[in-house]
Amino acid sequence: MTATNRIVLSSDHAAIDLRQTIASHIAAQGWVVVDIGPTTAESTHYPTHGEAAAQLVASGDCRFGIILCGTGQGIMMAANKIKGIRCGVCGDTFSARMVRQHNDANMLSLGVRVVGEGLALDIVDAFLTASFEGGRHAMRVEMIETLEGRAR
Repeated sequence: MTATNRIVLSSDHAAIDLRQTIASHIAAQGWVVVDIGPTTAESTHYPTHGEAAAQLVASGDCRFGIILCGTGQGIMMAANKIKGIRCGVCGDTFSARMVRQHNDANMLSLGVRVVGEGLALDIVDAFLTASFEGGRHAMRVEMIETLEGRAR
């Protein structure tokens, strides 16, 4: 089993149901889903879950990551603190395609309080079927990677 067909999913407590729906949806498409929870509605912290998923992508264990919280914003911010991660929060299919095509994003963040189930599945599909275009965009991705090496 290679990382090219593995996707890690994680969320905070607010997004468990949508995360599990997405997991079933992409598993039916042939992706190997690594669902790292949580599994109960007990309050949890989105930075912990964003980091854990991002570490699996950054290590190469998983090709992509899909993470969820109430708005998608907080968990995305946590994931983007991990070197090598380019995660975008998307509330529409156009943005999901563009974040892959122009930014070579390796993680997608969704807000369970922002998008409904049907739109969320469409966004996931748009993200997973888009490919990085390279070309002029490759130079810009390299610029982002250079920023990661700077001390804060």
